Amino acid sequence: MSNDPLAIIFVSNGPGELATWVKPLAKELHKQIPLRPREKASSISLNLVLVPCPNATGKESLVAKKWLQFENIIKAKNFWKLLIQPKKFGSWPSKGLVIFLGGDQFWSVLLSARLGYLHMTYAEWITRWPFWNNRIVAMSKSIVEKLPRRIQKRCSVIGDLTADLTETAKIDNPLPPGRWIALMPGSKSAKLKIGIPFFLDVADKISKLMPDCKFLIPIAPTTNIDEIKYFGSRKNPISKQYKSGIKSITKANNKDERGILITNNSTVIVVQEKYPAYSDLSQCDIALTTVGANTAELGSLNIPMIVVVPTQHIIAMEAWDGLVGLVARLPILKWCLGLLISFVKLKKRGFMAWPNITAKRMIVPERVGHITTAQIAEEAIDWLHSPSRLSGQKEDLRALRGTKGATKKFCQEIINLLEDKKLIS
Repeated sequence: MSNDPLAIIFVSNGPGELATWVKPLAKELHKQIPLRPREKASSISLNLVLVPCPNATGKESLVAKKWLQFENIIKAKNFWKLLIQPKKFGSWPSKGLVIFLGGDQFWSVLLSARLGYLHMTYAEWITRWPFWNNRIVAMSKSIVEKLPRRIQKRCSVIGDLTADLTETAKIDNPLPPGRWIALMPGSKSAKLKIGIPFFLDVADKISKLMPDCKFLIPIAPTTNIDEIKYFGSRKNPISKQYKSGIKSITKANNKDERGILITNNSTVIVVQEKYPAYSDLSQCDIALTTVGANTAELGSLNIPMIVVVPTQHIIAMEAWDGLVGLVARLPILKWCLGLLISFVKLKKRGFMAWPNITAKRMIVPERVGHITTAQIAEEAIDWLHSPSRLSGQKEDLRALRGTKGATKKFCQEIINLLEDKKLIS
């Protein structure tokens, strides 16, 4: 092992990436290489740089600090200061490796260029800056196929970093026995306005037809129980269009690790405030979800899903991403352009769920348009009554994610790159 100082920097953003990518990889890398802060005499340090993220809770640095895996942890609010004056945040060695593990891939490109370090990306779905990478580690073969041919030799398929996590998730904190349905109404206000009243009404209808069904709402890090309560009340104008609503909602306490929501029709829904709720989600038979990153999250856990986008509410257009969503949110324009944007966006939408986008075919059903809660309730029940269909979708999702054991393979790729560049021996 070389005695020259060397820095390995993980770049990440939100709580999900930290829990499922950063923590397991840091733990395994410490096993395979002597690193500071665990090995104080080592010339190699392991560091964490957090980058700006709309889904972050602001507590990521505190969580990571408890793991005792990193010599330096740079908060997201200090990222630009780090780029401008790196020496303000420590004495960085002249040689190192920056590894992308979440967020916008451009942030890690900027940091590696600023420090003059090697750069490596973990690509879950796509590599956006392939020519700026010394090495790319991919979740599946489909990512390699999207790369320019002359870059493909830099890329290795290691599989899914979250695959090993799902093996033990069910043991951690088991849910009571029964058929469980996860309800994922969204993480932003525009989606919650529609998703909460819609999914509550679906839950009531399913509960009436299948009384033995149980329900779970994992709360996204960008929202909270108070917001859920608001959007499920008559203060939300869309709630008035549905019979369901929230009778009561209680937060988790020291005795009960999960909260409880009870609808006006007495349907009981378990609420998980901790994020990521992979342990709970992995125990669900099926999920009803909006579009977005949650479809990738469910796919990584091999949870069958139905993707639901009810467009009968004009305010739904605020939930679109990108420029279209921005225009639709302008007060003067949204009412006159909302329907037009909706029509054009839906007509040319293509696939909306990440598993379908990746596979370029319909793996999970997407229900988009003027859909009713009764239709979604009936479809969910049909899936639950067909174990072979559920297992078929699970297998399709599993095939997209690649093989297991990705964490150890990732560590070996890191070591190989450092050895190839003669930074370690």
